[in-house]
This record gives sequence, structure tokens and C-alpha cells, in this order.
Amino acid sequence: MQHAVGSPLPPPHRPGHGPAGPWPGGPQAQQPPGAPGFTGASHPPPVPPHPQPPQAPLPAAAPQRDTTGHVQLPPGAPVAVPSPPPAQAPADPAGTILAVLLIGPAGAGKTSVAKHWAESRRVPTAHISLDDVREWVRSGFADPQTGWNDNSEAQYRLARRTCGFAARNFLANGISCVLDDAVFPDRPVVGLGGWKRHVGPGLLPVVLLPGLEIVLERNAQRSGNRRLTDEEVARIHGRMAGWYGSGLPIIDNSQLDVAATAQVLDEVLARAIASPPQW
Repeated sequence: MQHAVGSPLPPPHRPGHGPAGPWPGGPQAQQPPGAPGFTGASHPPPVPPHPQPPQAPLPAAAPQRDTTGHVQLPPGAPVAVPSPPPAQAPADPAGTILAVLLIGPAGAGKTSVAKHWAESRRVPTAHISLDDVREWVRSGFADPQTGWNDNSEAQYRLARRTCGFAARNFLANGISCVLDDAVFPDRPVVGLGGWKRHVGPGLLPVVLLPGLEIVLERNAQRSGNRRLTDEEVARIHGRMAGWYGSGLPIIDNSQLDVAATAQVLDEVLARAIASPPQW
């Protein structure tokens, strides 16, 4: 069989036959004696090397620093109840790693207060918005405004669990978290119970509950699927009134701007650190 181009491939190297040499016909191929083109030249026998004096073993190489950018992260774990400060030292929520849950109806200012509070703290703090995470679903998004059903319920629960995973990972790596959600007091297993399972018993819930007129006014300034009807806002606000008498701290921010509400939130959290709420 004739090869169209070049010479046939060399046979594969087999153990015991030495290193693979040049291909047949190559410029460095040796010819046996008597073959055409043999000049009689031969290589001299190898000269044994001079004996070398024994050398001390080299010191072990220092471990190389990992420069790949891989950073080991502690795994997220349930958040424990914060330890109360010593009696002589007041609680300092601004410099403490915390997990906070802001509860309130649509238009209560949860997202605005959470962002401001997270940005103004002395320690790194992340804001995790349930609505933002819920809207990660682009195709097949279940909008509760078109009707509450099993699909929208499942997406809400999935978003809460995702937020809980994120919060635990942030907290395990030294970053505080503030979450916001419209948790209803008449659904404790799904609401606070779910957050407690996802984040841990150290989560500090605080309720933002301004008056109905304020909530309606703020809701009217919204757009998209986050704007609710006045009837729906009034119904949610009425259900949120069930938090009174629950033992959770409640902030009426009807007459407070975002910065003032965040300051009151710090005061409430200082009391919660000193005496964690039972929930």
C-alpha cells in the first residue's frame, strides 16, 4: 500500500526497546554497517562520569502559597441566639453581626429601611429582599396578583428557602443580613416558623407597621407587579394588625423618614440583643 503523502508512521514504542528514535528516513537515522551510505563512522563509547562527593540533602521546599484565587469559605450554619452583652456594656447593634427580619405590609417601607440600615452599619451587611429573589424566576413566574395557587405558593416558599441559605452563608463569613418579607401572624408555621428553620433561632424579627393611609399612599407610588389594589393593601394591613400582642417589637413609622426609622431600628435591636424575643 502506498501512502499518498510522506513516509509511513513509526511503530509504537514498546517497553524494553529504549526511547523512541527518529523516524525512518529522517536526517538523524543511523544506518547499519554495509548499508548504502554507511561511512564507517561510529560513536565512541561513553565515558563514565567522575565520582562526585556526597552532598547534603536539600532542605524541604517551603509550601507554595495558593495563588489561584480559590478562597475557602466556612459553610453556612443555623444562626444562634446572640449572646447578651455584659451588664456594664450596653448592646451595640451597629457593630454586631446580626440577622434581622423586617416584617410589614406592602408599602410599609421595609425595602427602603433595610437598604439604608445595611448601608449605614459599621460591619459588612447584606440586604436580601424576598421579592427580588422571587422575581429571579423569569419564565413561568407565578404572579400572586393573577391568583394565589399552588404554583405561586411554591415559588414563595422556594424564595424564602433561597434567602435563608444566602443569609446563613453570609453570616458564616462575617457579614450581617437583613431580610424583608410580608409575614402574616395568622400563618406562623409558614411565616416565622419557616424563617426560623431556614436561618436559625438567632434571627431577630421586627415589625414595621405604619397607618393604613400611609401604606396606601406609598403603594400608589409603586409600579409593575409590586403595586397592589387598595383593597388588597387594606386587607393585608388588617391582617398585619395581629402582630400587636405577639411580643415582637413593632415600629410605627408613619411619621418617620427612612433614616429616622433605621435609627429606631437600631434602638429596638439593642433591646433585642440584651433580651432576645421568644418566638
